[in-house]
Amino acid sequence: MMDGDKRKAEILRALQQTEKPISATSFAKEFGVSRQIVVGDVALLRASGENIIATARGYLLERESEKLISKIAVQHTPQQTAEELRTIVEHGGEVIDVVVEHPLYGELVGGLHLTTQQDVDTFIKEANELQVTLLSELTAGIHLHTIAYETLEDLAEIKQALSEKGILYEEKHHS
Repeated sequence: MMDGDKRKAEILRALQQTEKPISATSFAKEFGVSRQIVVGDVALLRASGENIIATARGYLLERESEKLISKIAVQHTPQQTAEELRTIVEHGGEVIDVVVEHPLYGELVGGLHLTTQQDVDTFIKEANELQVTLLSELTAGIHLHTIAYETLEDLAEIKQALSEKGILYEEKHHS
């Protein structure tokens, strides 16, 4: 069996060589160890400063991006989640994360890293299968998304599309 340091080096090398997420389960099969061992290896790699992000589809090495990044405020029902995420992606946005304000913990951030319609479909399917509570449900549907996009026109299009669907959180909601 491979020792921990060698295994961690292999995990890092694999992540450096791909743009696609790799799951803890697939690393576990590859190395003949439990998924929990891999989760621990990745935690140690992250603690040592490696920029590894955990997504719903597996681990990714965070790379410097040339894209522009903004936060947008939205409010919607759990049933509108798929529509919201698909709208952002369809207009050239990447949904990096979701941020909610929690009464006890302050800001809670969930990494999403959704770039394609397939990413969104997979995320929604997993949310339904796991029957989890979405972070946005903790805050009456109000939340932020950090999104990456190529141009300011893309951002304007994303906001416009969300506004037309009644999902963008705007001043008029406060009256």
